[in-house]
Amino acid sequence: MTDRVSNADLRRLFLERHALADPPGGPLTRDGLDALIERLGFVQVDTISTLEQAHHHILFTRANGYRKPQLKHLLEKRRSLFEHWTHDASVIPTRFYPYWKPRFQRRAARIAGSRHWIERFNGRQDAVLDEIRQRVRENGPVGSRDVTPDDDEERGAWWGWTPSKAALEYLWHTGEFAVTARRGFSKLYDLAERVIPDEHREPEPTHEDMVDWTCREAIARLGVASHSEVAGFFEAASPDEAKAWCAAAGPSVLRRIEIEHADGSVREVFARPDVLELVRAAPEPPARVRFLSPFDPMIRDRDRAQRFFGFDYRFEAFVPAARRVWGYYVLPMLERDRLIGRIELKAHRDRSELEVRGFWLEPRVRAAASRMARIDAEVERWRAFAGLDRVTWSARRDTG
Repeated sequence: MTDRVSNADLRRLFLERHALADPPGGPLTRDGLDALIERLGFVQVDTISTLEQAHHHILFTRANGYRKPQLKHLLEKRRSLFEHWTHDASVIPTRFYPYWKPRFQRRAARIAGSRHWIERFNGRQDAVLDEIRQRVRENGPVGSRDVTPDDDEERGAWWGWTPSKAALEYLWHTGEFAVTARRGFSKLYDLAERVIPDEHREPEPTHEDMVDWTCREAIARLGVASHSEVAGFFEAASPDEAKAWCAAAGPSVLRRIEIEHADGSVREVFARPDVLELVRAAPEPPARVRFLSPFDPMIRDRDRAQRFFGFDYRFEAFVPAARRVWGYYVLPMLERDRLIGRIELKAHRDRSELEVRGFWLEPRVRAAASRMARIDAEVERWRAFAGLDRVTWSARRDTG
């Protein structure tokens, strides 16, 4: 008989795996931040700062003691984190770096056959790459603004990139360069050998090693998953590779269980062998309300969030205004193990004001005084983190 995990237990497990079951208060050290990011596997980086950039938002949601300079220190001084791609641009524990090497090789092969990349180089790929390599080797880190300071280089057809900008991105995507620092939000690139510590840069895993490692690390962090969800965690192994890995994994690595979705339907999935022990140990999430980033790993898979939590979430920043259902930058609200509604916040830094622009509770979620007090407390925490002086509500508070 296949063991079954109830929906209530599934939600608790999933929140615990995503570091959202622990109380987020208290101080956070640099070591603690390193441990938090390794627990998550990676943290997505994004530039939108309507409230706060995604990486800072994700970390503050889990640890209110987090401060932005801590992340900069780990990236640029300690070098315990590096920047590259998972499903999108992310900060990643540097000890994972060897398993990105097969990805670099695969990326180079894909770029070689890409019409878009060929157009970006304007037919000068080899020459431009050699020029950029030499410049960085001899003169140190550069950013895209440094390589064409007079804007006199012919721009390609793709987003106005110059060949030099394309060269920097190519050398980063394929592993010769690494991001050494940020100037504002612009990347500064240097030789990977001057950024990534030798103990992480020198190992040479095979492609098969990478598939095995990424699948093991994914199921460790998700607890339960389909083979496509295993593949999608880091987006390093292909779905077919993850499917074959799951099929071949022995009972000491994977087991099959049934999970109950929010609508009562049941699905069989793969799980860690100790999944039932993890379920029993998963704590009740705190009563505090937390506002999740649209890029939070817990809700990154929108279909999974709907299956597990019965919450239909779509990020509408890139949807034309006339077609939005909710708003430009709307955040899910998490209370205990439930997604109870949505809130739209905007930081007006020019007038030091945090505006609550929209507020919606889910059906059958009441705007009780205690719940609204918890929501107000979370708004206040975000006001303080953003360094703003006041909060204004332009949204109705009695919806639900």
